Amino acid sequence: MKTHYLSKGKAFPLQIVLIVPFLIQIFAAVSLVGYLSFKNGQRAVNDLAQQLIDRTSDVVDEHLKSYLSIPQTLNQLNADAIRRGILDVRDRQTVGKYLWDQIHASDLTFIGIGLTTGEGVGAGRYDGKTITIDDWTAKLANNTSTYATDNQGNRTQVITRWTWQNSKEPWYTQPIAAGKPIWGKIVTVNYPTSPYIAASASRPIYDSQNRLLGMISSDIYLLKLSDFLRSLDISQSGRVFLMERDGTLIASSGTEKPFVVVNQEFQRLQAINSSDPIIQNIARHLKISGFSSITQDTDFQVEVEGKRNFVNVIPWRDKYGLNWLMVVSVPENTFMTQINTNTQITIALCLGALVVASAMGVFTSHWIVRPILRLNWASEAMASGNLNQTVETSGIRELNTLSNSFNHMAGQLHESFTALEKSKEELEERVEERTIELKNTLEELQRTQSQIIQSEKMSSLGQLVAGVAHEINNPVNFIHGNLTHVQEYTQDLLALVQLYQQHDSNPAAEIQTAGEDIDLEFLQSDLPKMLSSMRVGTDRIRQIVLSLRNFSRMDEAEFKQVDIHEGIDSTLMILQHRLKGKPEQPEIEVIKDYDNVPPVECYAGQLNQVFMNILVNAIDALEENNTKRTYQEIENNPSRIKIRTSVVNSTWLQVAIADNGVGISKEFQQRIFDPFFTTKPIGKGTGMGMSISYQIVTQKHGGKLECFSTAGEGTEFVIQVPLQLKVHGVV
Repeated sequence: MKTHYLSKGKAFPLQIVLIVPFLIQIFAAVSLVGYLSFKNGQRAVNDLAQQLIDRTSDVVDEHLKSYLSIPQTLNQLNADAIRRGILDVRDRQTVGKYLWDQIHASDLTFIGIGLTTGEGVGAGRYDGKTITIDDWTAKLANNTSTYATDNQGNRTQVITRWTWQNSKEPWYTQPIAAGKPIWGKIVTVNYPTSPYIAASASRPIYDSQNRLLGMISSDIYLLKLSDFLRSLDISQSGRVFLMERDGTLIASSGTEKPFVVVNQEFQRLQAINSSDPIIQNIARHLKISGFSSITQDTDFQVEVEGKRNFVNVIPWRDKYGLNWLMVVSVPENTFMTQINTNTQITIALCLGALVVASAMGVFTSHWIVRPILRLNWASEAMASGNLNQTVETSGIRELNTLSNSFNHMAGQLHESFTALEKSKEELEERVEERTIELKNTLEELQRTQSQIIQSEKMSSLGQLVAGVAHEINNPVNFIHGNLTHVQEYTQDLLALVQLYQQHDSNPAAEIQTAGEDIDLEFLQSDLPKMLSSMRVGTDRIRQIVLSLRNFSRMDEAEFKQVDIHEGIDSTLMILQHRLKGKPEQPEIEVIKDYDNVPPVECYAGQLNQVFMNILVNAIDALEENNTKRTYQEIENNPSRIKIRTSVVNSTWLQVAIADNGVGISKEFQQRIFDPFFTTKPIGKGTGMGMSISYQIVTQKHGGKLECFSTAGEGTEFVIQVPLQLKVHGVV
């Protein structure tokens, strides 16, 4: 009679129970890290944008102060010369040549003197190249003559004649009325050679008795402000522009000019009517609250074509009456490229971790469940009456103990039944009465046997559950640690089997049949090879895990003593796929010259990041150099990276990483550690790698990072950090 102990409820396979919780934990952890990394990146973007805006604003402010001070300063010098009698304004021939010299030596467009008598003289460079002299008398109707000049400022011939009257021109009447130096209204003039926009700095002039003689004015070419704004680094992605308080555009880093042609007349351009969408949207935003209401620095954000821009508006004034608005705008996507890349890498790592964890979980669960299934099959066979059952031992201690207990129990049962069979043969020779008694005894033994089997099964299952709960935390290390013992036990068992074969050349038929079923001869030769392969596999797994741990050191304290050589070697192992040879080029040779360096107190993960950045740049330089050479040339002069470590003055660690690539020019060496500076093509570099490395070495570790390079010969980066950070006060 068979008894079934199967549960009617739904049960999950042990493999699923082992795998699913770990996959959920890994996915949750990686997702949280990726989210926090993205948020930190956004905060960093805001800080970098503000720093770039502040730096650009300071540069523009200094340039405006310097550039716009020239005409006022020159006017004052000329006014002083007139008041002291050094310059006679009635000698228009001399004054014209004098003003010609000033135009020639300065960056001004026009310098002119208008007298109360109606006379005047001026020199101008309206086309940006040729200097002419304007001379006018008090008599109207073609009273002004424009003279061409030679390279000494002498008048050569009259180019044109036209009418001019001082008393009706704002550039003359406004400073006279003000009685002090002022800036005139910005004007746009359509000269035959080219139109231009200018601002006039004007002031009254007096003689030595403080009698008014007239007015002197100097025009400055405002389009050169646009040229300067376009030369700024920020102009490639952002916008910098100047405008008056009524919203009229003065200059911008864009390509359009601050004036337009309407009915063949040149008119000033309003910022809200600009063809540049960034300038237009910012101007509309400012117009809501009013341009004149901005009295202090104002920061805000505006969306243009679906992209967010950081904007800073600064009122700009000088002591002569200028009252402008300076606007600096930086698009967010200038800084978001690396953050988006990191997000994609995080997602890829999450998926990779899930795949690896799934594969390892399936392998581990299969490795754990397989011995249990063998025990279950053997138990079912014994329960069916086939007592000649043995179970192979496994590499798990608890399952091995359970297998030994099962085999011991099966052996005892087999011996018991053998003894019973012998007793039965003896009892058959006895009287029939004793036969009935023996049958009853046999039935009792069978019942006892079933009870023993059930008891052992329950006990073994209890031990199994406890063993699985104990060993599930770190199965890979457990496998590796027990492979040696398994190999020794296997060799002992195989030796024992061979010893049995030597002493019993004619075993029982059942043993021969079992040996043929399991292919004993193949098992004896293949099992040691299998164990050796498993050992090689676990060694490789531990080496890879150790390399990744040494590189990232996520499982250790952030600051501790480490062997710096392990970090360098781990970085090289991760970059091995780029160092090894390819069909189109030989491998990159790595030469390691390690000194006897003591453990270093440092932020190991961040130093490993520095090694990674420098080595990646070295590999990129070598690959760029190899594209210009043939395969044979590369073999004759192979690409090489040399890593040298040493101790300097007993307190500093020095790591030098050199390559024989294309090298870096002296001009680029001075900017190699600047943020966003890169020599790589667009899309292949962010310009932040070496800047971050410089901050890690100098600020985080109180060390030095230097670059030595000769164009065409190679580059060497030298890292120096203190052996003990606390000694140098680095936190």
